[in-house]
Amino acid sequence: MTNTRFADSISNALRHPGVVALIVAGVTIAAMLIVDHGPWSRAKTQPAHVAMYATTGEAARAAGALVLPTNPKSPIEPQRPKTSPTVNPVTP
Repeated sequence: MTNTRFADSISNALRHPGVVALIVAGVTIAAMLIVDHGPWSRAKTQPAHVAMYATTGEAARAAGALVLPTNPKSPIEPQRPKTSPTVNPVTP
């Protein structure tokens, strides 16, 4: 008799929105701690030949590639529209 009332009170308490929110928050915090502090989130050291170059351009030049700048404008790019003069120019 008392066991059924106790089980009913527990099931009713677990349905309360505050209790549900606390359970969800606890599971979320535990998942974040596992993801952020797991063995897969350790800093990975780079070998010397990878860490020697600071930029992609330096690494490409060291490998013998040519690093050329891109063309400033595309030939099919439209011209910039002309702007109207300012209505109230500021004169010092």
